[in-house]
Amino acid sequence: MSINCAAVDRLIDSMSFTQKVGQLNQRLLGWKSVERNAAGRLVASDELKQEIDRWGGLGTLYGLLRADPWSGQHWGNGIRPEERTEAIAVVQQTVLERGAHGIGVLLSEEAPHGHQALGGTVLPTNLGLGATFDPQGVREAEAAVAAELAASGIHIALVSGLDIARDPRWGRCEECFGEDPLMAARMCEAIVTGMQGEHRSKVGHGGVAVVLKHLAAQGEAVGGRNGQSAVLGPHDLHEIHLPPVAAGVRAGALGFMAAYNDIDSVPCCANPWLLKDYLRDQLGFDGIVMADGLAVDRLEDMAGSIPAAGRAALLAGVDVSLWDEGFTRLEEYADDEQVVAAVDTALRRVLELKAMFGLLPEDGADTAAIAMPSADAIAQATADGREQAKRMAREAITLINDGQSAATLDDIRSVIADAQAGPVIVAGPFADDFGCFLGDYTAPLPADEQSSVYRQLVARLGEDRVLLAAKPSDAPADQWARASTVVFVCGSTSERSYDSEFDDNGAAKAVTEYGATCGEGVDLSDIRLPWRQDDMLGEVAALTTAPIVSVAVCGRAHVLTDVLERSAVTIWAGYAGQYGPQAVADVLVDGADMSGRLPVTLPAYPAAIPVRYNDRQSAAHVYKDAAEPILRGFGYGAGSLAAVTFSEMHADTQSHPGEVLVQVTAHADDHGAAGAVNLFAHVSGGRRIPRLAMLVDSVYMDLNAGERRDIAFHVPCDRLRDVGDGQVQVTCTLDGDSTHTVTATLPGEY
Repeated sequence: MSINCAAVDRLIDSMSFTQKVGQLNQRLLGWKSVERNAAGRLVASDELKQEIDRWGGLGTLYGLLRADPWSGQHWGNGIRPEERTEAIAVVQQTVLERGAHGIGVLLSEEAPHGHQALGGTVLPTNLGLGATFDPQGVREAEAAVAAELAASGIHIALVSGLDIARDPRWGRCEECFGEDPLMAARMCEAIVTGMQGEHRSKVGHGGVAVVLKHLAAQGEAVGGRNGQSAVLGPHDLHEIHLPPVAAGVRAGALGFMAAYNDIDSVPCCANPWLLKDYLRDQLGFDGIVMADGLAVDRLEDMAGSIPAAGRAALLAGVDVSLWDEGFTRLEEYADDEQVVAAVDTALRRVLELKAMFGLLPEDGADTAAIAMPSADAIAQATADGREQAKRMAREAITLINDGQSAATLDDIRSVIADAQAGPVIVAGPFADDFGCFLGDYTAPLPADEQSSVYRQLVARLGEDRVLLAAKPSDAPADQWARASTVVFVCGSTSERSYDSEFDDNGAAKAVTEYGATCGEGVDLSDIRLPWRQDDMLGEVAALTTAPIVSVAVCGRAHVLTDVLERSAVTIWAGYAGQYGPQAVADVLVDGADMSGRLPVTLPAYPAAIPVRYNDRQSAAHVYKDAAEPILRGFGYGAGSLAAVTFSEMHADTQSHPGEVLVQVTAHADDHGAAGAVNLFAHVSGGRRIPRLAMLVDSVYMDLNAGERRDIAFHVPCDRLRDVGDGQVQVTCTLDGDSTHTVTATLPGEY
């Protein structure tokens, strides 16, 4: 929808200062805006009415459809999929009836890996999506999520993607696409184009506005402690943490969320360089900046008071608040010319976004004519989202160990397929667990959509063949002795229970002995597998001679050293989403390929962290008690393109100005293969210590059996050069394979 600037001007001129401030607030928790009457129908709550009356309207409403333990919404009391239309209609009609200017309310929802609502699609978390190295697949999956949101009457999707996993102690690593800035940038671009369409073409037309979070450098927090200082210089800030931001702006993102942390002592929510100079002036961003939940109020110590915190955030470039009181106190600055001007600027951005969704009254009309959700469209979009979730779960599964003992994965598959072989024992704390695959920010799924690795294997092999032993003592010794295969499901979980305790921003507050071990608020000082799972696996290995397949369901780079040593085969599953158990069974029973690659470096020891593939100094042989601190490197995937060989690799610095063209020929055997081919570079000759390696391009391909294909990597010289006055030598390596390496020299004129 085109924006009528004159109409926006007239609205701004007609509003009181209080009404303007009200349009910038997102204070009300959406699930508190409706309630059920005696007949069970949804009606507007008094809290919603009071909020509208206070401001003469409503700017943005957060989480109307959200369901999870923090909100307290579940299948017994929350808004079901078939009730979304009723809930949206109640809220919008109440806002239009009680508001002063006939302006509808923007509805924002959490969608970090699918829609966090009852019946919403649950994709793999970003760490799982990052393992696919497939931006086009992510784009299609996010487009399906956006279609569900749009069909449900939602306008804004709050989507993680900007964070980089730099320290595995940080509980929110699962929300990162991995440790690499280029892949994160490509995934952020995929999110935006998938949800908003090219050039924002779907916004208001089957798509939603994306608010990318979190801006910026949250993954660099000291000690992996959530929301704390990021201590880094401007070069690393630009090279590691800002590429996804720039990619989001290029793709047309309509919003960014300012993070909790500070960068070199300046809070992101009060950082005019970050939110104005860089984001708007340098990158040309023209959308809204939203604060993270209660982040404005956290400025109180810096600013001196809650009202001053609101003023500081507003003047630094925050347009829309989230749950805080600081923005509600902006009324106290009605005589402050800076605040008045900044309110008008932010208001214009909010109203222009509302215009894209038809939330402003048309010329001559008293109120906006807001289209209501369609139940059929919701059902179709949800079905499409389920198919995308299945596909992405399969792509996320990563083989990180094969043939550690005499048995290979192919051998184990043959044994599993042999109905006359001994039992298959599914062991480990997550053997019959579904929630471990879902990650944080997930709504509860109905019982008939829940599964587990154990239940999936039972469905395919039969109850007589598959035994469950969450603990070694759960199966008798004779069964362990007869076992043909053991599947050990280990890892971590972000699952919250409805009796969990939370901080005021929804982060986990208290973690019980067997509660969440990952997610927001669950930073760990020890990244070994929790609950003594290594010891449990040792007990299992002592009970049986059967080959062990370990399935690591992880939201961070846990130490898996013992797991690899004791398992014939190890599969890394990230948090693969609602279809994660099926994807694992597809691998073990149906022989599905594993195209995933590790999106993070796996450390070999719990204290030898952080280690990243793109560090400037190697950690090898530094620790006298841990000579080789890396267990598996970034991009590792033993199953990725295993049936492909490469030849004829060469580099061209002449025919394409401004880039290095690296070409290689791929040959598939009679099996065919799919997955990402990654190109890494090491640069020398500048004025800085070079990184050990940089991912400079990645091509996802799907080869038919026997197919031969030329692959071209286009590497911009700007990614290879640094400030200096001499020649730069670039060594490009294909997926860390020293047999496929080329060297090129860039001219010194830069």
